Amino acid sequence: MLTYEKLRRKPQVAKSLIGMPVVEFDQFYTEFEAAHTERLWTSTTIRGKKKRQRVVGAGRKHKYDLRDRLLMTLFWLKAYTTYELLGFFYDLNKTNIEDNLNLILETLVSMTCFNFERPKAERQKLHSVAEVMDAFPDVRLVIDAKEQRVERPKNKKDKDGNVQDRQKPYYSGKKKVHTIKNQAAISPIGLVEHASISVPGGSIHDVTLLRQTDLLSELGDEEAAMMDKGYDGIAADYPDKKLYLPFKARRNHPLTEEQKAYNRFLAKYRIVVEHTMAQLNKFQILAQRFRHQLTKHSGIFRIVWPGQSPHSIAPFEAVRSCVECCHHSSQCASYIIAPHI
Repeated sequence: MLTYEKLRRKPQVAKSLIGMPVVEFDQFYTEFEAAHTERLWTSTTIRGKKKRQRVVGAGRKHKYDLRDRLLMTLFWLKAYTTYELLGFFYDLNKTNIEDNLNLILETLVSMTCFNFERPKAERQKLHSVAEVMDAFPDVRLVIDAKEQRVERPKNKKDKDGNVQDRQKPYYSGKKKVHTIKNQAAISPIGLVEHASISVPGGSIHDVTLLRQTDLLSELGDEEAAMMDKGYDGIAADYPDKKLYLPFKARRNHPLTEEQKAYNRFLAKYRIVVEHTMAQLNKFQILAQRFRHQLTKHSGIFRIVWPGQSPHSIAPFEAVRSCVECCHHSSQCASYIIAPHI
């Protein structure tokens, strides 16, 4: 089994197992422990359903302490094993494994807070030359969407006995599989500024999701956003915003050589979001086919996303500044999993 004592004796494997070095895990655990304790004491229910009848800490004790259960959860997010396999490693049945994971995940979800989810006056701004794009100094966000394969949803009957087609909204004609979609906005230095809720991948187009989130309206007067061809037409919805999009060929109107050159030039700067996506896929829970309830995907996506910062230099300092900005450690964390994988 993976315990903190074993991991501390072999720190060189920490990044592969949980996505972060042992030193960063120790620092993160301090923040997590405070947020977890506060959440338990302020919650009036257990497991999100039953009303709490006993004081926090009463009843049967956990087999593993909080630090080891956090390690268990991070390892599950990284490897995405089945409950049966994880239970074999920890000598627990799959029900105990699920209960332990859900308890830790609830706290991790409560700690996620992205820069563009705060009021404009509280957002951290980019100031130094190293933090902006030299050719596009006004770009604040690079926006893209990510699709993940899911289990085929099962059709259900409504109260009147009519069969509800739950499969069609999730079926992606492009990928020929059932998928779920999220939108992400990355800063020029690779920090995650926004992550949307999970939506059906077949029925909601990238540009439709951007319209639903209305993220572009949060940009300042001097800030711009960069996107790919999937967002063609969004400029008409935000005529007062500065947007950088590649040219798209139309029927009987192929691209000119100048337009092709511009698209290649733009792609060199937009690659920051692709690199961040690649780091994200190192966590198997967002790379493999998602096997759990679709309602849980949004929370898990937000837990894993904040850590994916390939250009981050001082991740824990970023957490500190983020906590100070939100005035409470349980409201925000600049990373959850790991900036360095």
